Amino acid sequence: MIRQYVNEALRRAEYDKLEDGTFCAEVSELRGVLAIGDTLEGCRTQLGEVVEEWILVRVAKGLAVPPLGRLVVEVKEAG
Repeated sequence: MIRQYVNEALRRAEYDKLEDGTFCAEVSELRGVLAIGDTLEGCRTQLGEVVEEWILVRVAKGLAVPPLGRLVVEVKEAG
């Protein structure tokens, strides 16, 4: 499920080419998620890693992960 969520985040990402030639990407629905790379593909790769780490941090802190469309990351307590 996490991989599908990351892929959906990458699909929704907005990319900008900066003045210095590097690329910046963000996913507006995921507050604080931002990546920068020397190339567009490098930026996309970095963004995927950032989204994955962002999910793990939120889960570790007991924070909700906002849905992306129908994709939801739910964590259930072990019983």
